[in-house]
Amino acid sequence: QVQLVESGGGLVQAGGSLRLSCAASGRTFSNFAMGWFRQAPGKDRDVVAAISSSGSSTYYTDSVKGRFTISRDNAENTVYLQMNSLKPEDTAVYYCAARFASLSGTYYVNRYNYNYWGQGTQVTVSS
Repeated sequence: QVQLVESGGGLVQAGGSLRLSCAASGRTFSNFAMGWFRQAPGKDRDVVAAISSSGSSTYYTDSVKGRFTISRDNAENTVYLQMNSLKPEDTAVYYCAARFASLSGTYYVNRYNYNYWGQGTQVTVSS
């Protein structure tokens, strides 16, 4: 089992920044590919960013490219999502997710590829 705990959400004005953290425990973190997803009210849970287990490969959905950065610290068992230039449309509950990765350079963008999920953290961007 892998336990994931997100933190760092909150209320911020448009144009501001937040850094989300997701602390993992229970298994060898460096064997797991990680993803950040978000879900706004009445909408599906969609991928925001993903990172391979080694950290060598990353993915961003188009709407956040150039504004968000995903990173990980395998020594600290933590994955981060740095969010800059936030927009009201970024408002959602943000979830981190993990899945075992047999290939260190592979990331996953489909929510159904992930086995473990955190409880979510609310991000609200005011206009």
